[in-house]
Amino acid sequence: MSDVPALRIEDLAQLSGATVRTIRAYQDRGLLPRPERRGRANLYSDAHLVRLRQIADLLDRGYTLASIKELLEAWDAGRGLGGVLGLVAEVDGPWSDEAADRISRAELEERFGGTPDDAAIADAVELGVLEPVPGDEDCFLVPSPQELAVAVELQAAGVPLSAISGHLRELRGQVEHIAARFLEFTTEHVFARYLDGPHRPTDADAAEAASLVRRLRPLAQQTVDAELARAMRLLAVRHLRQHLGTGVGTPQRSSSRSVSLPEETIRAVEGLVGAEDVAEFIALAAEREVRARRLDALTSKRLPPANLDEQV
Repeated sequence: MSDVPALRIEDLAQLSGATVRTIRAYQDRGLLPRPERRGRANLYSDAHLVRLRQIADLLDRGYTLASIKELLEAWDAGRGLGGVLGLVAEVDGPWSDEAADRISRAELEERFGGTPDDAAIADAVELGVLEPVPGDEDCFLVPSPQELAVAVELQAAGVPLSAISGHLRELRGQVEHIAARFLEFTTEHVFARYLDGPHRPTDADAAEAASLVRRLRPLAQQTVDAELARAMRLLAVRHLRQHLGTGVGTPQRSSSRSVSLPEETIRAVEGLVGAEDVAEFIALAAEREVRARRLDALTSKRLPPANLDEQV
């Protein structure tokens, strides 16, 4: 490392490529150590120049200033940046194989029916479905083309864009809760040994944790996909029955009335299917019995008289 003499902030800015304003902002954020005070002058050293180059390198890799601060604190605590950078890269990297895309304002309007809707675009930008491209007000980055495609299909099916935005806000809160629970679960059972020990993780610990993140990353989405499919199948059938009556696929007049059942019958059904499914089980059982009797009646009409006599 070259021997750089004490520097004024203007000299440090020239050598590092950062502006004076940026250097002061880094100091305020705790990213850069304070300069040495000599009389009325603030003087910087070679260590400040190295730190500015580290920050610039991490910014080029896509890290946020908050993440960079944590990494540099790890460095200052005596740990190498290699393992920590690997761990942060895994956590901060993409959690989906989906590639971002770009779309022009004209293409966007065409996909949504050809009518400009600035309020809907503003909503999409606020939600992160669209991201403005700096210097090009007629172009947007689409982080998730699949999510945009869903909105297009829903709007084509007759769902207002304002309703789609509201649904996404509600859904996002629920999904973030699921993600938080998955992180709590894996932290408790997998990562606690790396995070909760008396000492900070070593480079080897960080590298092993990064490998675990890489292996566990797809599990959250796979679990949610499987459970969503199960729930949709179950709830869609219930929803369809409610709207079509007891015969799924055949519109019928629907009616309901209260029927008293023995307590022991209710308890027995709860033991079979759980309390939340008692009503559906009893309704389906009654429906099956009615259908069976109807089938018996239809069959008996086709039997010859001799066979009927034998059955009697």
